[in-house]
Amino acid sequence: MFKPLILQSQLIKLVPMTIEHLDAYRAAGNFPEVWQHMPINRCKTKEITTDWMKEAINEMAQGQQIAFVTVDKKTNQVIGSSRLFRLNEKDKSLEIGHTFITPEFQRSYVNSHAKYLMLQYAFETLNMVRVEICTNENNQQSRTAITRIGGHFEGILRKHRRSPNGDYRNTAMFSITDNEWPAVKAKLLATAKKKQEFEFSIQRKELNYVST
Repeated sequence: MFKPLILQSQLIKLVPMTIEHLDAYRAAGNFPEVWQHMPINRCKTKEITTDWMKEAINEMAQGQQIAFVTVDKKTNQVIGSSRLFRLNEKDKSLEIGHTFITPEFQRSYVNSHAKYLMLQYAFETLNMVRVEICTNENNQQSRTAITRIGGHFEGILRKHRRSPNGDYRNTAMFSITDNEWPAVKAKLLATAKKKQEFEFSIQRKELNYVST
């Protein structure tokens, strides 16, 4: 079971989502290019975003996931979102997904910091042996980003996920295992301009969470 908590480096914070983040989440995500490989723009209207966030918040209260908003520490601006979910406690695996970064901060330090924080928590605190990262087979930008941080491409899962409109997507499956984590961690640390950028990533604060 997941317990919501804050993860942070010197440059970003991953903060458990609350409905108070609604307007900032929409502002960060309401760009066509963010959702071009998804069946629906989850930030298109306030009603759509509210339903999407409430579903995540309720599942968080049940320990099924941790839905984060990504906050730039310099400006205190919400700049994206990501989640830890599909926890398999028997086989010691989980998935990182539902990730987006507002266009202004794409191809910056944000993705490497966020993945570092979540992967470090998964492998070093939750003692996972496998972390999966999936994306649409046609999302080349996402596939490149996952490969860049050290994700191992395992292949295409055909008709893997069903969309709200009834269509099926093919999924590009990537993974990182516990024996690969030390090399992936070193690679991520090497992306920092200063090693100290990542040193605060071990600061964690567990939170009590109540569903909406």
